[in-house]
Amino acid sequence: MPRDRDPLVVGRVIGDVLEPFTRSIPVRVTYATREVNNGCELKPSQVVNQPRVDIGGDDLRTFYTLVMVDPDAPSPSDPNLREYLHWLVTDIPATTGASFGQEVVCYESPRPTVGIHRFVFVLFRQLGRQTVYAPGWRQNFNTRDFAELYNLGLPVAAVYFNCQRESGSGGRRR
Repeated sequence: MPRDRDPLVVGRVIGDVLEPFTRSIPVRVTYATREVNNGCELKPSQVVNQPRVDIGGDDLRTFYTLVMVDPDAPSPSDPNLREYLHWLVTDIPATTGASFGQEVVCYESPRPTVGIHRFVFVLFRQLGRQTVYAPGWRQNFNTRDFAELYNLGLPVAAVYFNCQRESGSGGRRR
C-alpha cells in the first residue's frame, strides 16, 4: 500500500508511536462483535472489557508480544503523558490469541476526557520466550524503547481505533 494512503501513516501512528514497518502477520482485534479497523470510532462504553485478539501465523513455537498504548494522553493537544500503556501481553503463541499469552500489564479500558484519542495495538515477533518486566508506571511508556530493550525489532502488525468521551458528558464549552 502506498505510504500516503496507509491508514497508520494518515493517522500519524507511524511517526508518533512507530517507525515504518511491513505488516507480515494478520492480527484481529474484536470488542464484543465490533472488529477494530484502522481509524474506526469506538465509544468508551464499547471498550470497557478487554478485546479478543487473534494472531495469525502458522507455527505455535513462534511467540508474539502485544502492546496497547494511547499516544494522546492526557489530551491530543498536549500529549505530555505519551504514550499511556493500556495493556501488555507477551509469549502469545502464533495461531492463538492474547488470552494464551502472559499478561504483564493488565488491560485498562480507555477513558479519554479531552479530545479524540488514538488507541494503538502493536504486535511484535519475539526471538523466543522471554521474561518481560512490567514498567513501574503506565504513563510515558515508549513502544520504540520497549522494543529495543527486549530486542523485538520492528512490529509485524498494528491496528488502531479512535475514541472520545461519550456525548452528553461535557465536552467543548463556548
